[in-house]
Amino acid sequence: MDTAQAVAAALALPGVTEADHHGRRSFRVGGGKVLATVPADGVLNVMVGEDLARAVSAQPGVEPLWWEQRLSGVRVQLAAVEDALLEELLLDAWSHRAPASLRRQRGD
Repeated sequence: MDTAQAVAAALALPGVTEADHHGRRSFRVGGGKVLATVPADGVLNVMVGEDLARAVSAQPGVEPLWWEQRLSGVRVQLAAVEDALLEELLLDAWSHRAPASLRRQRGD
């Protein structure tokens, strides 16, 4: 998957919009909660839950993303990760940040 495909996957989730985040592209839901950012071409930071971040960080193309002392998600090298895994990561980040009304629309 390339950056354009990853962006399309993020924007396909209900209620997701794109906005600037300190000079980077970011994808937000529910009043501005960041679910992913693009720090560089071919890389996506995805703000998944800590349990999933720990579970997938050994997968090819995935590494833990730390914010100070807190595990805040994963950094994904798009060329190295399976498409299905990236979609799972985006969905997890979305489900942790989307308002209940959007989650109900999706059937979560």
